Amino acid sequence: MIKTLSPDKKLQSYIIGLSLGDGNLSLVRNTVRLRITCDTKYPFLINKILNSLKILLPDNKAYIVKHPTNSLDISIYSNYLENLLGWKAKGGSKFLQKVSVPNWVKENDDYKINCLRGLIETDGSIYNDRGYKMVIFKSIIPNLTQDFYNMVISLGFNPHLYTIKPKKTPTYQFNSQIAYHIRLSKNVSEFLELIKPEKI
Repeated sequence: MIKTLSPDKKLQSYIIGLSLGDGNLSLVRNTVRLRITCDTKYPFLINKILNSLKILLPDNKAYIVKHPTNSLDISIYSNYLENLLGWKAKGGSKFLQKVSVPNWVKENDDYKINCLRGLIETDGSIYNDRGYKMVIFKSIIPNLTQDFYNMVISLGFNPHLYTIKPKKTPTYQFNSQIAYHIRLSKNVSEFLELIKPEKI
C-alpha cells in the first residue's frame, strides 16, 4: 500500500517549522523517524503537534515517548520526511547539515506564518520584560537564524539579531558554539495575533 502525505502546504510548513526547531531525524530499520521534543508543561501544544503529525501522515502512527525529565518526544515514521524537511537522517546534526527553511515556504506569506509558528513553539519564547511582551528565537544554525529573521521582516516587523559568543569558565576552557538570538520588542501583540503560537 502506498502511504499518504497530506498535500496541505500550510500544514507541511508548520511541521517543517516544528522540526527545524526541536526535531530530529534518525533511521530505524530502513525507515526515517521524526522526533519532536516538547516540554511537558505545554500539554495543549503536545496534543496539537501529535494531531498535526497524524493529519500530515494519516496512514502512519504518531506516538509519545516520555522522558524521565520534564520532556517527551512526539514521533512518527515515514520515508517522506527527508524530502519534506530538507535534511537527512544519516547526515549528522542539523547544524552540520546547515538546515534552512525550504524556498517554497519563504515565497508565500501563509506558509511563512505557519513555519514561524512551528519555530516559535519549539525554539522560541514569549515573555514579559518590565511589563512589555517580547518574543525571542534562539538557534546555533546560521542559515536557519537568517531565514527566521528575513521571514519576520518580510511580514512587516522589525526584529533585532544578536550574536552570542561563548564564554570560557574556570571549569570549561573550550569554545562552545556561537548562538544567535532574534528578539522582537515592537508590535509584539500584532505579531502574535498573526502567528498565533500555542505558547501564548
